[in-house]
Amino acid sequence: MPIVVVHSNPLFWVRLFALVFSCVAFAVTIHGAGVGHGTGDWCVFCWAFSFAGTLLVLLVELFGLQNRAPVSWKNFPITFACYAFLLCLSASIIFPLYFLKGSQSYYQITRDYRIVATVFSCLATIAYMSEVSISKARPGEVAGYMATAPGLLKVCETFVACVIFVFITNPNTYDSHTALKWCLAVYCICFILSAGIIVLCICECTGCLPFPFARFLSAYALLAVIMYLSATIIWPIFKFDRNHGGSSSRPGNCGDYNGLCPWDREMAVAVLTAVNFVLYLADLIYSARLVFITV
Repeated sequence: MPIVVVHSNPLFWVRLFALVFSCVAFAVTIHGAGVGHGTGDWCVFCWAFSFAGTLLVLLVELFGLQNRAPVSWKNFPITFACYAFLLCLSASIIFPLYFLKGSQSYYQITRDYRIVATVFSCLATIAYMSEVSISKARPGEVAGYMATAPGLLKVCETFVACVIFVFITNPNTYDSHTALKWCLAVYCICFILSAGIIVLCICECTGCLPFPFARFLSAYALLAVIMYLSATIIWPIFKFDRNHGGSSSRPGNCGDYNGLCPWDREMAVAVLTAVNFVLYLADLIYSARLVFITV
């Protein structure tokens, strides 16, 4: 007689929904949404990556292989869920902007596929957000570092830094002034250190450091706040102040670009720099208040 196991763990169902929603989003897009350039490929990657990672997490937990996994299972699932949330969120914003706005000229069936992909992308985003909310550490609870507010903030910090890197891929963006090169250094240094902290936590290597990990986190958060504060001030001055060769108003030829013009990209970098400054400031506040966690 077959035995049916009914899972009462809400995490299992949230992950299952996320798996299905992300799968439908990229499957529908590939099948008939008619997207063929880099932006569409990025959205498909977001959904496919999220699907593959969630499938891996579900299989490991269904077969009880957590203790055999080469990573910390207290830190890996929530770290992946947070990245998947941010990826699906970006796809949910980018996809309709590029493929639904002004797509009345396409066949109705193609437009329908794009609408379905957008809806399921939004549902996947909600599912991953729910997983992060369920998995994060509660006050007084002993959990992995990545399940705490500072850990999740570091995921957001690295993601925002990656988006900044996308907008400054052209060396002309920062080559004109030494101060702008300092801003680039800030983005790179903080990204590398935040990513290194995430890797150390996931690989359970924090005990190998020659200094207390908690003190390092607080010191790094303070350093990152100071560095990002300087970048938040310097970037707009040298990009939008006419006295330093910038332009305070959006050029009229920006409408001729297919996508974002250079001025739009520079404004996006300024906004994202401010966003990361706020994230690092919150990280510093939480790190200072963190009594502790097991990493």
